[in-house]
Amino acid sequence: MDVNQLSKEILANIGGSGNVKNVTHCATRLRITLNDESKIKEDNVKNLEGVLGSILKGGQYQIIIGQNVGKVYTAFIDMLSQPAKSISTDTLKENDSKERKSVLSNVLDTISGIFTPLLPAITAAAMIKTLLVILDLFKIIDQGGGTYRVLAFAGDTAFYFMPVLVAFSASNKFKLNPYLGSLLGFLLIHPNFTAMVSEGKPIDLFGFMPITLANYSSTVIPIILIVWIASYIDRFSDKVCPEAIKFFLRPLITFLVMIPIALVFIGPLGYLAGKGLEVILNVIQSYAVWILPLIFGALSPIFIMTGMHYAVTIPLTLQSISSNGFDMLGIGFLVANIAQAGAAFAVGRYARDTKIKSLAYSSGGTALLGITEPALYGVNLKYKKPFLAVIIAGGISGLIAGLLDVKRMTFAPTGITTIPIFIDPNNKWNLIFAVVTAVLSFVIAFSLTTIIIYRDKKLQLELGGA
Repeated sequence: MDVNQLSKEILANIGGSGNVKNVTHCATRLRITLNDESKIKEDNVKNLEGVLGSILKGGQYQIIIGQNVGKVYTAFIDMLSQPAKSISTDTLKENDSKERKSVLSNVLDTISGIFTPLLPAITAAAMIKTLLVILDLFKIIDQGGGTYRVLAFAGDTAFYFMPVLVAFSASNKFKLNPYLGSLLGFLLIHPNFTAMVSEGKPIDLFGFMPITLANYSSTVIPIILIVWIASYIDRFSDKVCPEAIKFFLRPLITFLVMIPIALVFIGPLGYLAGKGLEVILNVIQSYAVWILPLIFGALSPIFIMTGMHYAVTIPLTLQSISSNGFDMLGIGFLVANIAQAGAAFAVGRYARDTKIKSLAYSSGGTALLGITEPALYGVNLKYKKPFLAVIIAGGISGLIAGLLDVKRMTFAPTGITTIPIFIDPNNKWNLIFAVVTAVLSFVIAFSLTTIIIYRDKKLQLELGGA
């Protein structure tokens, strides 16, 4: 792929650099906010070599590139004119596009924007924990040794300090100084405060404000709410502080006001919301364990299409793992990802057009690794009926996995390279059932797609068949 040429053609088909208001990217998508969306030549964009699809959602034009999106983003930024470049990596202005977005859309976009940057840190820590499980399983490491102990707390770091990581990311989203936001995250997990929580003796702030003694480590909801409120307090402080002393007075006012708000009001409210979510998950996982694997096995491609996959799943997963030590969503995503691969490989097996065959096999391979958007947009959704096979295969396999009570033991993207996250030291069958249901999902998706192709003459022609 010539990323410079692709960036140039994308820019030409969205109205030029003067029409670009903002551009960011996630794992696979170039996300562009435009001044005038009517200038988009969507058919031209979708037909560009290297583009797997596009979607206009919530005032943002999302172009699906795949794993090369970072390179395309860099080239795209370089091609913008200087005025556009100066705002290209900024977050949107307060009044930008919000009138076109529903409250739910804003909430989901915000949550997704907060958690997406955290994935490398969370995944790194999770895979350390998984590595320790494997080493201990094969008696390669001594649990009492220094190496094990160091790696054990290293693997817990991201989860224990989750409020700080989320605070930094949320601060960028809510336009609060990220270091001031991180300070609020550290406030919730300061050793002295955690000692007070363990001690359990009632504490009053200023003599009349009772502090809720809650354990905030590994939580996400309280700090998101706290940083959101702090962003408004900070903007108010900026307005009222005299310029001569604003440098130290503005952060002082923000932090001093937020201490009681965080520890007395918003923090406990978010903590209770998290506990409520925990209760709901516990009820589902106790009385209808098959529901979550079924839902996410069948519908995760739709969550991905709507951009809800991070916004919905990460808070649920982190809450479940924090409270229970496992989650039931992961197996749903695993079988769904493998189903994408199975359908794509079936298309590649039949296709006579070398370009289609190459795309189907390569995108199927990345789907096996847990990155499904190339297969989803470039193959399965493009030819429609393979997408139906993916949903059916994911749903059936997810249901079976749920009935077999397959758990993901730590958070990480789901694919064949991260299959060890399903190792349960207390249940050797957990990993075996995860592998079996993943293979089943591939077989069902591959078989259904093959049957569909052989029965659909129109689809055969699209794939270059006789």
